[in-house]
Amino acid sequence: MVKLLLVEDDMMISEIYRRKFEAAGFKVAVSVTGKDVLKKVKEEDFDLILLDIVISEMNGMDVLKELKSGGYDPEMKIIIFTSLSDLENQDRAFALGADGYILKSQFNPSKLVSEIQRRLHDFKKQHENKNGNLMEIIKKRSKNGKKKILFIEDEEIFVDLFGQKLESEGYLLKYAKNGAEGVKEAMDGDFDLIIMDMVVPGMGGKEIMERLKMEDETKNIPIVVLSASVSDEDLEEVKKMGIVDAFVKTRITPDDLVKKIDKALNK
Repeated sequence: MVKLLLVEDDMMISEIYRRKFEAAGFKVAVSVTGKDVLKKVKEEDFDLILLDIVISEMNGMDVLKELKSGGYDPEMKIIIFTSLSDLENQDRAFALGADGYILKSQFNPSKLVSEIQRRLHDFKKQHENKNGNLMEIIKKRSKNGKKKILFIEDEEIFVDLFGQKLESEGYLLKYAKNGAEGVKEAMDGDFDLIIMDMVVPGMGGKEIMERLKMEDETKNIPIVVLSASVSDEDLEEVKKMGIVDAFVKTRITPDDLVKKIDKALNK
């Protein structure tokens, strides 16, 4: 049975959610303040926290920072569940270690339960892939040789989330944490595909692509954009530069990204 801590200060809404989750087999506790969340987590182990940002005593971001700073169960998942849709809050939440970011407007209570069940399934598969027999998985997925991917990304949460999944599925990954390092690695390596954020230190995404498209060694390498803050205008510009596809980090699962990469590399 999954133990869920639901953090919601509107008692009527929290009661609706609680009943839906309990009907689906969850064991549910409810907190209405940030300090109460920390108190409950010290007293009891939870598998998942659905954490609102706008709560009293401590806001959700401060609670998230505290829970991810150490001293608490590292396997406990924390998903932000909020009405705040701006990218700044999303980026900050993931930088603090959030395992997901869900907007309240996107899901009614029944669909929210289904979405949480899906995400818990993904978390379980990630854990199994990370700790299971990875060599056997890789062997199955790489009959024709391992494909090499350069992942240009500076946020550890996304390196872990997407990078480990791709590695577990048989891909060889090289990581770069800033634009200059990414361009250098691309020039020096023999990569089958590049995954890159549009916002990394040292060099913007468009500049990185311009540099790569100028060089004979890198101009034909497929590029996939995986970003949390790419505008429609910027996206149209980079599409004209010949990228394979572009995805919002918070709206694609690791499993779905693997499928997209498989398709791009004809695996």
